[in-house]
Amino acid sequence: MVTDLKESPMLDIVYGIGTDPGQRARNEDATGVFAPRSRREVQARGWMFALADGAGGHASGEKAASKAVTIMVKGFGEAEEQTSLNSLIPRLIQHANAAVYDEALNRQWRHKGMASTVVACAIRQDQAVVSHVGDSRCYLIRDGNLELLTRDHSWVEEQRRQGLLTEAEAETSESRHVLTRALGMDRFVTAETSVLTVRANDTLILCTDGLYAKLGGAPMANILAQRAEDPSMTAQELVREAIRLDGSDNATALVIHIRSVEAMAMYRGRQYVRPAS
Repeated sequence: MVTDLKESPMLDIVYGIGTDPGQRARNEDATGVFAPRSRREVQARGWMFALADGAGGHASGEKAASKAVTIMVKGFGEAEEQTSLNSLIPRLIQHANAAVYDEALNRQWRHKGMASTVVACAIRQDQAVVSHVGDSRCYLIRDGNLELLTRDHSWVEEQRRQGLLTEAEAETSESRHVLTRALGMDRFVTAETSVLTVRANDTLILCTDGLYAKLGGAPMANILAQRAEDPSMTAQELVREAIRLDGSDNATALVIHIRSVEAMAMYRGRQYVRPAS
């Protein structure tokens, strides 16, 4: 999707989604997008992207992931305009967590281990807020360099950060999929949130572990370098390559390419649009 750029400056985004169930009977990954419908909404509300990876079996993981992204997209669209994204996105994740937690108490899903990861990115003007729970990730590609913006909420990652496991041991550990934080595990969850200033030609990728664990950083960067401005083709190529290497898990990529931003600055405590240079 493309925003209207008849007037300038303006945040202009295109995105693409790729997903494949791999060798699994169900695809328990889900994605959701809030796309602004007018120039005014681009400025007042912005864009929001969410990706979730469900767990639990017997379709409960699929249900959890779908519910999480649906609630986040709906909540974003209903929030008051100009709401701080830094407070809104973690709040929407908490709403999604409560919904998954309550759903897991229903007789149909009880004792199925219903849970889900979630990673979300909201962008307005030249600011991006990334918030997540679990081990689904967000990467930034800028000037050909790939940077991980999120930290996995997993047992292995905690052990690695404490120096109890090496990088190589973490990658091959049988416990690498054990999460320490996920939607639906408890009544309340703490999302980890960061804010960054984005630039024209930046690309952000939201992806599940079925993608990044199979591809690795270098292959991801290579694919992105070849198709940087075509997010739909990029997302499909990333997923296709991950499944080719190892199709044992669902693989999903949501690729966001930023074509231009509404650059903002501060003067005497007030924001203003920075003139184009």
